[in-house]
Amino acid sequence: MPLSPKQLTIMFLETNFHFDNMSVLEIRNPTIRSFVYGSLSGTCSTLLFQPLDLVKTRMQSQSSIVLNQHGKTKKLGMFQVMVQVVKKERLPGLWKGTIPSLIRCVPGVGIYFGTLDYLSIKLLKNPKQPKPIEAMLLGFTARTVTVITLLPVTVIKTRYESGLFSYANVWIAIQNIYQSEGFKGSFRGLLPTLFRDVPFSGLYYLCYSQLKQTLVNGKQNSPELLPRSFKTFVCGLIAGLFASTVTHPADVVKTRIQIEPQRYFSISQTIKIIYKDGDVFRGLTPRIIRRTLMTALTWTIFEFLIQRSDKN
Repeated sequence: MPLSPKQLTIMFLETNFHFDNMSVLEIRNPTIRSFVYGSLSGTCSTLLFQPLDLVKTRMQSQSSIVLNQHGKTKKLGMFQVMVQVVKKERLPGLWKGTIPSLIRCVPGVGIYFGTLDYLSIKLLKNPKQPKPIEAMLLGFTARTVTVITLLPVTVIKTRYESGLFSYANVWIAIQNIYQSEGFKGSFRGLLPTLFRDVPFSGLYYLCYSQLKQTLVNGKQNSPELLPRSFKTFVCGLIAGLFASTVTHPADVVKTRIQIEPQRYFSISQTIKIIYKDGDVFRGLTPRIIRRTLMTALTWTIFEFLIQRSDKN
C-alpha cells in the first residue's frame, strides 16, 4: 500500500532531523545540514550588506550619472550615491531590493553549500581538505548549479536596485518581464553572470580552502591566541578580495545587460562600450567591501554552525 503524503513527510523528518532533550535541532543528513546552515548564514550576511549591493548596482547603471554645474556629465562615487539614495528615498531606500535579494541569496547560499558538501563527499577522498584543483572544480560546479537555478530572481533583484524600474512588488516584476521580454527575459545576462560567479566561486574556494588548511587547521597556530572563527574570517577576507577583483569586469557587463537590454544586447558589444567609457572597474569599491565581508561572514557563520553541530 503506497504511503500517504503525511507518512512520507514524517518519514523524511525522522530520517534527517531530530530534536534533543534541550529542543535543539540536529540535522543528520550532511547535505541537508549544509543547505540549512548555509541558508541561515546567507540570511545574516544579506540583510547586513544589502546597502552596498544597491550602491554598487546604482554606480554601474546610468542612475549614478548626473550633470555638473558646467552641464557636463559626472559619475558619482560610492558615498555620493549613498547620499543621493538617502535624500531621494530616505534611509530605508538603501535596503531596496532586500526581498528579491533574500529570495535569491538565502536558498542560493543553501544550494551552493549543499551542492559543495554533496560533491565533496561523493567525489573526494578527503572532503575536508580538498586539493587546489579539486577545490576550484567544486566551486565551479556548485556555483553553476546555483546560478542557473536562481537567475530569474537575480534579474528582478538587479532591476529593483537600479532605480530605473518602478515595480510595485516581485509578482508585478515577474509579469512585466514576461510580457515585455518573454521567457528569455528571466534569464537575461546568463552568460556574464556565469562568467562572473563561476570563476569567483572557483577562485574563492580554491584560495579559502588552502588558506584554511594553513591558518585554521595548522598545528603551529595557538587557538587561544587566534580563535578559530577569527582565522576563518581572515581566510574569507583574503579569498574574497582576490576573487572579487578578478571577476569584477564580468559583474559590470552582467549589470548593464540586465538593466538596459535595449542598449546592451550582446556581451562583446557591452564590453566595447564599457571599455570605451572607462567603466571596466566601475563600482569595484562597494562590491569588494560587500562581497568580501559578506562571503567572509557567511563562511564564518557556516563553519561555526557546522563545528557546533559536530560537537553535539
